[in-house]
Amino acid sequence: MRVRSIGFSTTICTYLRTPRNLHLFVSTRRYSHSDMSVVNRSVHPFDKSRLDALLNRRFFYAPAFEIYGGVAGLYDYGPPGSSLQANIMAEWRKHFIIEDHMLELDTTIMTPAPVFETSGHVARFADWMVKDTKTGDVLRADHLVKNVLEARLAGDREARGLAAQPKDDEKDKKRKKKAKTVAVQLADELVKEFESILAQLDNYSGPEIGELCRRYEIRNPDTDNEVGEPQQFNLMFASSIGPTGQHPGYLRPETAQGHFLNFSRLLEFNNGRVPFASAQIGRSFRNEISPRAGLLRVREFTMGEIEHFVDPEDKSHEKFREVRDTVLSLLDRHVQVSGSTQVTQMTIGEAVDKGIVANETLGYFLVRIHLFLIKIGINPKRLRFRQHMANEMAHYAADCWDAEIENATGWTECVGCADRAAYDLSVHSAKTGQPLVVRQALKEPIVTEREVPEFNKKVVGKTYGRDAGLLQKVVGEMDESQLTKLKGQLAQGQATISAEGKEFTITPDLLAIERKTFKQSIREFTPNVIEPSFGFGRILYTLLEHSFWCREQDIERGVLSLPPVVAPTKVLIVPLSAKEEFSPLVQEVSTKLRKAGIFSRVDDSNTSIGKRYARNDELGTPFGVTLDFASVQNRTMTLRERDTTDQLIGPMDDVITVVTDLVQGTIDWPAACKRLPAYDGVQAVD
Repeated sequence: MRVRSIGFSTTICTYLRTPRNLHLFVSTRRYSHSDMSVVNRSVHPFDKSRLDALLNRRFFYAPAFEIYGGVAGLYDYGPPGSSLQANIMAEWRKHFIIEDHMLELDTTIMTPAPVFETSGHVARFADWMVKDTKTGDVLRADHLVKNVLEARLAGDREARGLAAQPKDDEKDKKRKKKAKTVAVQLADELVKEFESILAQLDNYSGPEIGELCRRYEIRNPDTDNEVGEPQQFNLMFASSIGPTGQHPGYLRPETAQGHFLNFSRLLEFNNGRVPFASAQIGRSFRNEISPRAGLLRVREFTMGEIEHFVDPEDKSHEKFREVRDTVLSLLDRHVQVSGSTQVTQMTIGEAVDKGIVANETLGYFLVRIHLFLIKIGINPKRLRFRQHMANEMAHYAADCWDAEIENATGWTECVGCADRAAYDLSVHSAKTGQPLVVRQALKEPIVTEREVPEFNKKVVGKTYGRDAGLLQKVVGEMDESQLTKLKGQLAQGQATISAEGKEFTITPDLLAIERKTFKQSIREFTPNVIEPSFGFGRILYTLLEHSFWCREQDIERGVLSLPPVVAPTKVLIVPLSAKEEFSPLVQEVSTKLRKAGIFSRVDDSNTSIGKRYARNDELGTPFGVTLDFASVQNRTMTLRERDTTDQLIGPMDDVITVVTDLVQGTIDWPAACKRLPAYDGVQAVD
């Protein structure tokens, strides 16, 4: 005898075996909020070695050229890593380019040397390095100081009983050694000194870092040898263009210059109006001194950069009122210089009003960066905005804030947001003679009066010959007050001007200075630039760290809780059997999800369903649908949520609709539980 359920509010199912048939018994129950599983992601402390093993095993990324021994700072992304990065970039485009109507570019990587000579990168795009005095090993100077002082502070805490000694990791033993932690208690004054140095380390110059190495006997932790004086190392990869090598060039270290060199075309495309923003995603290259931190410090990487061109006299933003009440974690330069790293929770409106953040446009983008990072899964409690101090400010920047994300190595800059002022457009215009300016019609003409010198060129040339040009240049560069004074002297009969060791006697027949009225209908100015710059590799890695945890019941079962918006695979399709009658259903579900724009994968391997879900939990797949024998007969399907492992059940089309809404973000899991009944057991069929 077969017991049939009425409708699909049925959930609890058990098998009863008889000699002839399988019979399905069900009870009816809907999920309430209290029924949903509670997930404790922090029951096991974060273990970086477990995360690294997962990422390597599932090929999120791996060292490039590995079978040849690899090259430090170069990585290849595997299928899940490539999809994850592509999804992050797709969301970036929606969040920034589409939301703010930005103009997208794709400019060249290879760049002629004169471009970077003009921009200042050839002279100043450098880091400080030190060499081991015996082995010649090269280390980045500020990182050496940071690692050694942090190790000494960790040893002090251990000696005071404030921290347990970390266990050795066999994998770490195979790598280059970090600064060794030794349990030695430091004087309280020395602890304060070290903490103060670390708080403002980015503000030290090369010679100052060298002085720190000498004063505190900082050595190469790999050899215990002394290090030499810091030297600057330019981070750009040099190359040449053409077969003869006569055109030197560089692989770009940023995408920004492509925006600036195309400014006139962009301005014309935008109908001659500012403000407007251009945006670009592309590859950049930096010859890092000692890349030892995985994706956090690499030599080739993908960037997303925005150049927002704005009137220097009006850096307000029309959307600022929409974000002014957003609270950010701010670490301003004054706090750092005082030796502290204490962040302040403050609305961006208050920060701009107090002058902590320079202007509304800069503040607007800080909030937009904050919202983007949270949307893709960054933990807001581990996100802060740190203002650059004077010495670390880029040569082009008037103000700069970094979005820093906390991870196992500390706080890492993942997004920079700089006010580049008019530096780039000004230097390129001066070098090429091309006016990179905005010409703006004034609503009301500006009428001004000023003194204007007019030479009798025929008489001046006859009187001073080759020096006539020098005289005209000197007078032409005089300001209003100087011209007024000179005009008064000429009214007395003559005046004397000195230039380059020569004296010129000027009379009214050589020079007349008259006051004239000018009417200005066009205002001409060089726009300023606000630049948010994103390192997608760093964002991707910190997101993986923030998303990783282990099941409370089994520490060996790792999970990546990636939000659906960026997860490499959105839905896993799991057929319970490899029998032929399942193939049409699998194909139907896969096709319907694909038409809905949902990326899915089918796992029809012969392992247990639990193992199939577990390995896709490692890949961050947020949802799974299971097709079983009841699906063949009744066209039902279960829907599983990754973090809670809770399951719902319903007709196939209803489940597909719900999972589509979940992936697109129009509903969350609690809302899905109200649309489909809970599934607590195993379906049975005849």
